[in-house]
Amino acid sequence: MATTITDVTVRDIRFPTSATLDGSDAVNVDPDYSATYVVLETNRAGLRGYGLTFTNGRGNEISVAAVRALKHHVLGQTLGSIAEDFGGFWLRITSDSQVRWLGPEKGVVHLAAGALVNAVWDLYARSEGKPVWKLLVDMSPEQLVSCIPFRHISDALMPEEAIEILQRNEATKSVREQEMLRDGYPAYTTSAGWLGYSDEKVRRLVRRGLADGWKHFKMKVGRDRDDDIRRAAIIRDEIGPDCKLMMDANQIWDVDQAIEWMEPLAKFDPWWIEEPTSPDDVLGHAKIAEALAPIGVATGEACQNRVIFKQLFQAKAISFCQIDSCRLAGVNEVLAVMLMAAKFGVPVCPHAGGVGLCEYVQHLSLFDYIAVSASLEDRIIEYVDHLHEHFVYPVKIENGRYMPPTDAGYSIEMKAASLDYYEFPGGEAWKNRQDFSVAQAFTPGAKESGGRKPIYGR
Repeated sequence: MATTITDVTVRDIRFPTSATLDGSDAVNVDPDYSATYVVLETNRAGLRGYGLTFTNGRGNEISVAAVRALKHHVLGQTLGSIAEDFGGFWLRITSDSQVRWLGPEKGVVHLAAGALVNAVWDLYARSEGKPVWKLLVDMSPEQLVSCIPFRHISDALMPEEAIEILQRNEATKSVREQEMLRDGYPAYTTSAGWLGYSDEKVRRLVRRGLADGWKHFKMKVGRDRDDDIRRAAIIRDEIGPDCKLMMDANQIWDVDQAIEWMEPLAKFDPWWIEEPTSPDDVLGHAKIAEALAPIGVATGEACQNRVIFKQLFQAKAISFCQIDSCRLAGVNEVLAVMLMAAKFGVPVCPHAGGVGLCEYVQHLSLFDYIAVSASLEDRIIEYVDHLHEHFVYPVKIENGRYMPPTDAGYSIEMKAASLDYYEFPGGEAWKNRQDFSVAQAFTPGAKESGGRKPIYGR
C-alpha cells in the first residue's frame, strides 16, 4: 500500500521568552520564540511527518495561514511520487501561481513552504528508518542533485558541477560518518551573549560554558558601542586568548556605520562579525568584508533564498555561510546553497537557536561534512540552550559538540503536552501570561522516557 498524506494540521506555538530576555539582541529586543508547527498524517498507522518554521512571536499566525494556503500541494500525494521527483515537488510548492505573488520565494510564504517541505523530509526519513542526515548521506550524488532547484543559480552552479562535488569524497564517506558518531560535530554557544543579560550573568554563563567544554562564544552587539566594548572585554577576559569570540549585530547598522563601529571592537580579536547590515545588501556586505579583513563577515539566517546566497558568494562578500533551516524553503534549497558554498570555498556554519533550529541544523552539518566538504576547518554549528526540553528527540551536546541523532526523522517532533500548553492563544501559558515568571515556567513531560528506541543506532 502506497503511503499517502491524508491530512495536514498546523498549530501556532509560542514560548514567552520575552519574560527572561532569552534571545534578546539589538533588533529583537523582546522575542517570544515561536513555531509554526506542521504535522502530516498518513494512511499508515503511526507514521507522521513533522516540520516547523521559527518566528519571533507576533505574526506567527500569518505563517500559520500561509501553510494552510499551500497545503493542497501535499494533501493526497503519495510519498513515493514525491521522493521520485523531489525537485519537481519543491518547484510546485514554491511556485504556486497564486500564492507565489506574495513572495516569490521570500518572506512568510517561503517560511511556510519550508515548514511543509521539511515535514515531508521528516516523513521520508521516518519511512526509511533513518535520521535525515543519514538518509541524505546514503543517497547517490545523482539522487541528491535531482532534489536541487537550479533555477536562477545555474550561472553559479550547474547540475554536472554539483555531481562532481559530491563524487569527490564519495569513497570516504563511511570514514567520516564513523568519526561523527564517535566524536560529534563542533559547536559554539550564544547562550551567554544576549544583550538583555547583566554583566554578572554574562560572567557566570561564560564560566559555566568553559567548564562544559565550550571553546567558541558569540556575543550580541550593536545597541550601544561603549556597552559592547565593556561586554567584549568581560568575555575576552574570561575566555582568554585561545578561545574564539564571535560578534553578531543582527542587521542593525548601515554599511559605513558597521565599519566604524567595529574599529574599537577589533582589539578583542573577533573571528567574525555576523549580519553587520541588511541581509539583502550584497554589495554592502562586500564593502564591509574588504574593510574589516581579517575579521570575517558571516551572514545567512535572514537570507531569503539561494539567489541572495549566490550573489554573496560571487561578490566575495562573506567568509562564513550561515544557512538557516527554516528561512530557506527546506532541505532542497539548503542543498543548493551548500553545494554553491563548496564550489566557492566558503565554510558552512549554520544559524541555530530559536525553536527547533538546533534540532534541524545538526542534520545539515553532518551531511555537509560527510558528503560535501569533508573538512571541519572553520566549520561550526551554533548552539543555544533554550527550549530543547519540549522536543521528543532533543539535541545532545557533549564537550561542545553535537552528537549525531540516531532516531528516524528530522528531530523536530514536539511533545504533545508542550504543544497544548504553549499553543497561542488558548494554551495555559498564554491564559496565565500576566502571572508568568521564570520560577513558574512549566516544562511538561520532563520526566517522560523520550520516545521510541533509536532505529539507526551507534
